[in-house]
Amino acid sequence: MADEEYPPTVANLLAQQSLRWILVGGKGGVGKTTTSCSLALLLSKHRSRVLLISTDPAHNLSDAFRTKIGSEPTRITETLDAMEVKASVPKDVLESDDGAGLQAMLGKFEFPGADELFAISHVMKLAASMEYDTVVLDTAPTGHTLRFLQLPETMDNFLNTFTSGPMGGMLTQLMGANGEHMERINEMKTHIRMAKTQFTDPDLTTFVCVCIPEFLSVYETERLIQELTENDIDVQNIVVNQVVRDPPAPCTQCAARIAMQGKYLGQIADLYDDFHVSIIPLLQREVRGIPDLTVFGSLLLHPESTEPVLPEQE
Repeated sequence: MADEEYPPTVANLLAQQSLRWILVGGKGGVGKTTTSCSLALLLSKHRSRVLLISTDPAHNLSDAFRTKIGSEPTRITETLDAMEVKASVPKDVLESDDGAGLQAMLGKFEFPGADELFAISHVMKLAASMEYDTVVLDTAPTGHTLRFLQLPETMDNFLNTFTSGPMGGMLTQLMGANGEHMERINEMKTHIRMAKTQFTDPDLTTFVCVCIPEFLSVYETERLIQELTENDIDVQNIVVNQVVRDPPAPCTQCAARIAMQGKYLGQIADLYDDFHVSIIPLLQREVRGIPDLTVFGSLLLHPESTEPVLPEQE
């Protein structure tokens, strides 16, 4: 019954036209970026314009697409752009000629998650100013992702405290009379509240968890889903990557691997019978370039349809 209600595919994401944000995350090394890129390519065939953003400090989009991708939107296809957002406080914000930049403030007060704060603010500003139907976020590995998603609530409270009452007056003095930095902080507050509102709306935002059938990855996925639920962030899809299929000839090592993975695949089936769980086989080599990502995308959409073969690379 669960399979009928929750088919093992990402087709539900393509069908939900209201989705503004699709966040993809999981433990490092499980195929999170490959999934993000393939999903963005799939979406771009069903939307007018899609933006893929990496907030992962490792920034693997350039390797995945085999093309240089920087801090500004780069055209990948007619309907897909991609960019990499650096999670750090801009130098011109930290410093100023009159010494009234954020560095002066940071010297006196603790500013938790400042780098991630500016990353969220930048992402929300881009989304508000550009005409994209859907934004796919390739997030950092699990621990960083949880901190990133908790920041809108944390930073909204922090900035409210920091800019009101006696501390607000102190901040104004630190920032200088021209109010330029105060304006930037108020702009950040607006973007943070926008993130808080949109990320917790299941009509606008959903999260896709990526894992492999091994203990640590399954454990981190359960932790991630619990944290997402506690933070009111919708999650319906899990991608289980690098699953070893039966080999054409006897293989002792393969059999041992299949048995080990089978244990965790069983746990995933029991734990997540009300999720769309896509089982993706281990491929013959790493996935790089649009042709490879297209094959991976077809597996996300139709996991059991055919024996996947990646095209020859140039």
